[in-house]
Amino acid sequence: MNHIITISRQHGSGGREIGALVSKKLGIPYYDNDLIQLAAEKSGFSEEHFRDYDKFATNSFLYSLVRGFQYHQNATGVWSLEDKIYTTQSKVIRELAEKEPCIIIGRCADYILSDMPGLVKLFIYGSLDARAERVAKRENITTEKAIDKIKSADKRRQNYYNYHADRKWGEAQNYNLCIDSSFCGVEKAADIISDFVSKV
Repeated sequence: MNHIITISRQHGSGGREIGALVSKKLGIPYYDNDLIQLAAEKSGFSEEHFRDYDKFATNSFLYSLVRGFQYHQNATGVWSLEDKIYTTQSKVIRELAEKEPCIIIGRCADYILSDMPGLVKLFIYGSLDARAERVAKRENITTEKAIDKIKSADKRRQNYYNYHADRKWGEAQNYNLCIDSSFCGVEKAADIISDFVSKV
């Protein structure tokens, strides 16, 4: 079976690295920031618009309030920039998945592709200490700043996902496999995923 693999992940859990390793092991394309470039090309907007959109909303109440107001405006037939960006990203994700087996990181891909045959939905998580250590080392910042970045990034991802999807980000029942990368490590996690996908 040709599989489409989606990876949702906590910040600092190594989800991107794991996705790249699985891509090499299974010999299938891997998309992360590439989606921003592809969506920008398709929409005519700059890549900065998409990057800003990814970083939007750390407060769930404000996010829902702003988005709700924009959707109210859309009843008049006026689409907000954010509506267009999400719709364009969704279209790019679906086109990639329909074309060939691939791995897609984040951006509600598991929800957007929920009706896709062969879909394997993964969630990568880890202890806060291990994630803070990885982020601090990667960005050359203190552990305290790393923890702040992690909490902020996870909150944004949760708000974004919970708003667009009819399910909750990070809840185990919404995924086919959840892996604690702080327990098994990035390389072992990639091995487990590759073996799992090849057997389902």
